[in-house]
Formats: sequence, C-alpha cells, structure tokens
Amino acid sequence: MPNIKSAIKRTKTNAARNEANIQQKSSMRTAIKRFETAVQNDSDNKTELLSSAVKQLDKAAQKGLIHKNNADRQKSRLMKKLNA
Repeated sequence: MPNIKSAIKRTKTNAARNEANIQQKSSMRTAIKRFETAVQNDSDNKTELLSSAVKQLDKAAQKGLIHKNNADRQKSRLMKKLNA
C-alpha cells in the first residue's frame, strides 16, 4: 500500500477506472452475444441488436478498451453473420 498521498489517490482512481472499463467491456460482450443468439434463433430484432452491438464496439474502441482495428474486424464479422 502506498504511503504518499498522491500515490494513494492514484490507486483509488485506477481502481475506479478499472471497474468502469470492466463494465464497459462486459456490456460490449453482452451486446455481441445477444445479437449472435438472435441470428441463431432467426429473431425479428436482429438489426436492432446489431446496431446496439456496433455502438458498443465503437464506444469501446473510442475509449481505448479495444483497438480500432479489432472493433472494425468484429463489426465486419457481425455484418457477415447478419447477411448470411
């Protein structure tokens, strides 16, 4: 545990940001999984779930949680699944 006041503050902010990042990544993965299950079940709301998943991927890439190319690749794969 740090003794310096600024190091203590930094530890707290790192923990808070880590928690926020975990929540963001989790919601992104959940949106992707919801879309994939909708495609498997041939649901009516596939396009809505796709736009939600794309939005989550773009937000994660913008915040630096995943690389921009990774987000683009995943979006491309989701589009292929929709059109298949």
